[in-house]
Amino acid sequence: MNSVVKGLRGFATYMGSLMGEDAYRKYLEHFEATGNSGPAMTEREFWRDRMDRQDTNPQGRCC
Repeated sequence: MNSVVKGLRGFATYMGSLMGEDAYRKYLEHFEATGNSGPAMTEREFWRDRMDRQDTNPQGRCC
C-alpha cells in the first residue's frame, strides 16, 4: 500500500510540474541566484505577468 501512495504522489508531483504549478518557486530560485536588485514579484504579480505575456505572445499550447 505504501508504494502505491508513493507512486501516486510522484505522479501528482510530475503532473503539477507539467502544468506549471512550481513555476513561481522556480522564478524565486532564479531571482535569488541571479542577484537581482529590488524585490521579487509577489505570487499574484508573477501569475498575472505570466498570463499577460502568454496572451500577447501566444505559443503552441493546448488551451
